[in-house]
Amino acid sequence: MSHDTTVARRQVEITNALGLHLRPAEKFVKLAMRYQADVRVYHNGNQFNGKSILDLMTLVAECGTRLELEARGPEAEAVVEALAELVSAKFNENENGDATEGQAHTEPAR
Repeated sequence: MSHDTTVARRQVEITNALGLHLRPAEKFVKLAMRYQADVRVYHNGNQFNGKSILDLMTLVAECGTRLELEARGPEAEAVVEALAELVSAKFNENENGDATEGQAHTEPAR
């Protein structure tokens, strides 16, 4: 019996001015929940559930914080790619935390 589980990892840096506050954390979790994969976020030797807004809020990731994303499951590579795009798009927020238009999508490309 084979337990072939796809694992994908990527390092990202929080670059939006206000960091990983409530709105970006909510966007992150909602996006992660669309995929069939277990999502973990690693920071300073700690592990956080990427599908839990409470976990992400305890992370306290300010601008400049480097995180490692890890996903395990059938859609691991796709979810890591989508989440990395969301982070690099600064969670589609400007420096004041207001939503921006025309930025990278947060919908999964399926």
